[in-house]
Amino acid sequence: MSNGETLLIAYDGSARADRALEYAAHLLRPTDVKILTAWETSARQAARAVSRSGLHQSAVSSEHVEDDPAYEEALAICRRGITKAESLGLRGHAHLVESVSSIQSAIVDAAQELDVDVIVTGTRALTGFRSLWNNSTAEYIVRNAGLPVFIVPPENDDDSDDSDASGDDA
Repeated sequence: MSNGETLLIAYDGSARADRALEYAAHLLRPTDVKILTAWETSARQAARAVSRSGLHQSAVSSEHVEDDPAYEEALAICRRGITKAESLGLRGHAHLVESVSSIQSAIVDAAQELDVDVIVTGTRALTGFRSLWNNSTAEYIVRNAGLPVFIVPPENDDDSDDSDASGDDA
């Protein structure tokens, strides 16, 4: 990897994301990495939650994303990813991307826009019945990115319960 390939680390602040970053640093040996945190506005998160409940909600949007608590949280998560990368001896470059349809598609779109060579992500590695009810970010990326994807599974069964609010695994 030290010959100029660009790694994009899909980073959501979870233990899975930290583990993926650690494995990428150790096995792929990059010097620079792009830390990508995909996020969605608070209004979009609320609308998604309400639509699952079957209730109706009027559209609410913030004109300035910097005022959105979800933006502040995503920025803090991305900064933690940069700190983690630096602790591993890497130069990290922060990238935030707002999701307008899904976190998975935001990661794929950003990878193409940033012209990266490899996408690194963690996964919950769900199987059986549980896998039928959960969207897999890693699987979506593999199917849609058109790029090599370095996927790091959880360390043990306890990690598989460390899911984020969106139900995704990055």
